[in-house]
Amino acid sequence: METLIVIVEDEQDILELMEFHLAKEGYETIGFLNTKHVQAALEEERVDLIIMDRNLPGVEGSEFIESIRKKGIQTPVIFVSAKNKDEEIEQGFERGGDDYITKPFSMKELILRVKAVLRRTQKKPKDGLLTYRDITLNLAARTVTIEGNPVELTKLEFDLLHALILNENIVLERNYLLEHVWGADEVYQDRTVNVAINRLKEKIDPDKSKEYIKTVRGVGYTLC
Repeated sequence: METLIVIVEDEQDILELMEFHLAKEGYETIGFLNTKHVQAALEEERVDLIIMDRNLPGVEGSEFIESIRKKGIQTPVIFVSAKNKDEEIEQGFERGGDDYITKPFSMKELILRVKAVLRRTQKKPKDGLLTYRDITLNLAARTVTIEGNPVELTKLEFDLLHALILNENIVLERNYLLEHVWGADEVYQDRTVNVAINRLKEKIDPDKSKEYIKTVRGVGYTLC
């Protein structure tokens, strides 16, 4: 099934340019010059991503996203906007954005950001199961099996593995893991992450034959 991207941009030439470059990458697109018919499209189609300008006729882009979030529509959003002040970018994220690109921008940057957001958001569990290679996480039961055999993990180790699998192909910095796995309200050191990763490796790959997790020196960790 093709990836479907909705683009909302009131400048026709920019809209057509984005549609052209995304089509070259194999994405299907639906373009709008304002937000008037966007919600109907989101309800009728299986949309994978929204690229949303903010300075639009009628409803401002981030206000529209905030309104659909309140209605339960969680389609990922990349804002593309000339609003480039720190507080404006922060506002975009607070209103439901997943990424934010300031104008002017290159089409290459847009494509890279699109691919990154889709990587993060399209890896959705099926029937509460999340898999990577021969590892299966049952998110409801919070159990892990490797080649069908159960592996006992602590809550922290399970959450750490969950974060790595959700972000497959992305190097997760230690600070990201501290914030999203340990919790931003606690104070920890980088060594905390190193120790936990090593414990996790020993449990899921005791004979070091599979090398699921790779250390990127000075940066963080990713799945191999």
